[in-house]
Amino acid sequence: MVDMSTIRHTVNDDAANMETLRKLSGFGQKVNIDIKINNPRATYTTLDRIEGTVSILAPTDVNFDEIDIEFIGTSKTFVERMTAAAAVSGRSEAFHQFLKLQDRSVQDAYPAGQTLKAGVLYTFPFLFVIPEHLLPKVCGHKCKSMCVREAHLQLPPTFGDHDREAGMDEKALDDFVPEMASTRYGVHVRICRVKKGEDDEVIRSNIANKARRVRVIPATEEQPPLAIDIDDKEYCIRRERVIRKGVLQAKAGTLVMEAIQPPAILMRARSNSSTPAMSSARVSLRFDPADKHALPPLLGDMGAKLKVCTFFASTARSGFPDKKKALQDPSQGMHSEQISLSSRCMASMTSDKWTTYESEKDSHRDSGFSTGSSIPAPSKDYKGARFFVTHLDVPISLPTNKAFVPSFHSCLISRMYQLKLELHLQNKGLVGTMDLKLPIQISCTEGDGDWSPRRGSVVEGMEPCSEEELVDGFFDSRTMQIPDEAFVGHSDIRRSSPPVTPRHELPPSYSFFAPATGGQTVPAY
Repeated sequence: MVDMSTIRHTVNDDAANMETLRKLSGFGQKVNIDIKINNPRATYTTLDRIEGTVSILAPTDVNFDEIDIEFIGTSKTFVERMTAAAAVSGRSEAFHQFLKLQDRSVQDAYPAGQTLKAGVLYTFPFLFVIPEHLLPKVCGHKCKSMCVREAHLQLPPTFGDHDREAGMDEKALDDFVPEMASTRYGVHVRICRVKKGEDDEVIRSNIANKARRVRVIPATEEQPPLAIDIDDKEYCIRRERVIRKGVLQAKAGTLVMEAIQPPAILMRARSNSSTPAMSSARVSLRFDPADKHALPPLLGDMGAKLKVCTFFASTARSGFPDKKKALQDPSQGMHSEQISLSSRCMASMTSDKWTTYESEKDSHRDSGFSTGSSIPAPSKDYKGARFFVTHLDVPISLPTNKAFVPSFHSCLISRMYQLKLELHLQNKGLVGTMDLKLPIQISCTEGDGDWSPRRGSVVEGMEPCSEEELVDGFFDSRTMQIPDEAFVGHSDIRRSSPPVTPRHELPPSYSFFAPATGGQTVPAY
């Protein structure tokens, strides 16, 4: 009779021996790649240096052709299209690689024979500087205006990267980003072999690869305010409301509520301070009384709410996003959320604190006597007599328990903000509400210190120029001439049509077809 314990012991020994042989021979083991960033930060911004080392350890001798160390930025979107026609329904996707920085210094550190020896640890340093702008060729599709193209060539912030490894001091905060849109940055390492296929097509096969994602919030400037039409359905900068003396009583007058786009909310890409990002909005009120005895109504609370709008598309957009188009175009989508910012009591603003003007002509004072406060235009019921004006300053601060990104527009994704101001009125038991919907931007600076374009320079020891040197250099005489042929290289200046370039030399741009992850696949543009 066979002893089952002996058979079990023999099987276990054989398995252990096979595992030992596998470890000794390196069979079934992968090349280990470790990406280390020196002094890592929770957030990087414009002109920051991302410096570190890549360590590679191979279990067996591995021959390779290239080791690529790159800093890559990508955007990915998908739109669910629900229509009555089954052939049109489904998911459309788009993928855009808008940034690709390569550290060529790794080629000088290749081991002899371009072979990774078994058990030998190889270390390659890398250095990247986050650029201020993207290359013009990244936005190669048609745009309605130069303003749209310039907006598309700004670096978008890290967006919707929910599964990124957060830093030790970083909390996972709600960023109002739907799963349909994401923008990611990271250091990518790839070990590959290169061979030529049919028609001299270059084919790369990966031996090993690894990526380490980082959070990037670029520095952005405040953009000019939006031009808003009177009949705009998305924004409202002026309201008029008839005020009555009481229930079923005569009209007391007309109240006008007006405001302009407030200054941008200035946030910091990284800050050690717990002070929230702030701004303020000024609301102008005008009361046109129906008779000489009527006084301005009593004011209640002034509430401020922020609407966060995310636009995304599966095709490159030629203009700025629009809510109406996003709802009608099956290749576009929109996601919005609204949060309360503050509520202030305005009951102290009694009628004696309003400024009285005896006529419209009296309000048009000389600028030397002006207080700088704008006076709203008369209401449609104004009779040319006395009226009252006051101004309310509404502070705006972003909650610290939410994650916000600057306003931006990329080829596929946009983030916009809208400020809603609600004024409650109280007049002899009658309660009413007037509201304004204003566009507002969120801009970003580097941090607590001053922003300096020299801080990200890869040239060590370079001293910044003084203001006098910059002025003198500006007025230096210069000559212009046609460059020598040796310096023209691959310039496109004199070409009437774009050159035909091999596929592997093309700039980072849209993939013509989105990655096939199920659903319908459509061209990116």
